[in-house]
Amino acid sequence: MGMRAMFPIAFLVAIATVGAAPVQAQTDLAASFLGAYENNSSGNQLVESPSNSAGGLFEVRHIVNPLVGFEGTYSYNRGNEVYDPNPVFCPAFGCTPESPAAVSANAHEVTADWVVSLHLLNLRPFALAGAGLLVDVPSAGQADTKTATEPLFEYGLGVDWGLLPHLGLRLQYRSVFYKAPDLTSLYPSSGAYTHTDEPAIGVYFRL
Repeated sequence: MGMRAMFPIAFLVAIATVGAAPVQAQTDLAASFLGAYENNSSGNQLVESPSNSAGGLFEVRHIVNPLVGFEGTYSYNRGNEVYDPNPVFCPAFGCTPESPAAVSANAHEVTADWVVSLHLLNLRPFALAGAGLLVDVPSAGQADTKTATEPLFEYGLGVDWGLLPHLGLRLQYRSVFYKAPDLTSLYPSSGAYTHTDEPAIGVYFRL
C-alpha cells in the first residue's frame, strides 16, 4: 500500500483514538480564495476542454466532536468550456473538421459535507466528504447555449490554524467529481465523468 493511500487511514485512526475525549462544539464561518483546475474529458467523438479559473468558497461548519462535523458550502468560479468535435480523426482521415464551440459560463457549486477533525494546540487538521450540485450558467448574449445542472461528489483535506481566539487561517484541497456539462445545443457533451482540483486559502471566524 502506497504512502498516498495510507495517509487518510492514518488520519482517521488518529482521530478515532481521541474520539471519546470531551470536546467543546464549535461553529464557524469561512471565506476563501479558490483555484479551479479542471480536466479535459472525451467521448462522443468530441473533446471537452474547460478553462482553469479562480473563484471564491464560502462555508458554514459545525463541529460536534472529532468524528462528527457538518458543513454547507457555496463556491463560484468561471466555467468556460470548449467543445471540439473530431479533434483526432479530422482531417487526417479525409473528413471535414467542424468548428469548435466555445461557451463562456459561470460555475456554481453547492455541497453538504461530513467533516472529521482533530484539535492539536492551535491546529485542527480535517478531512471531509460530501455531495451536492454543480450548476453551469452560460453568460448572457450567447446563442445556442443552455444551463447544465449535474450532481457532484467531493472529498478533501485541510487544516485550520488558529491565530486569535475566534479567528484563524484555513488551508484546504478539494477534489470534485461530476459529469462534464452540456452547455451548447450545437454538439453533445463528452458524456464522460471528470474532476476539478480546488486548492483554497482563506480565513474562518468562530462564533
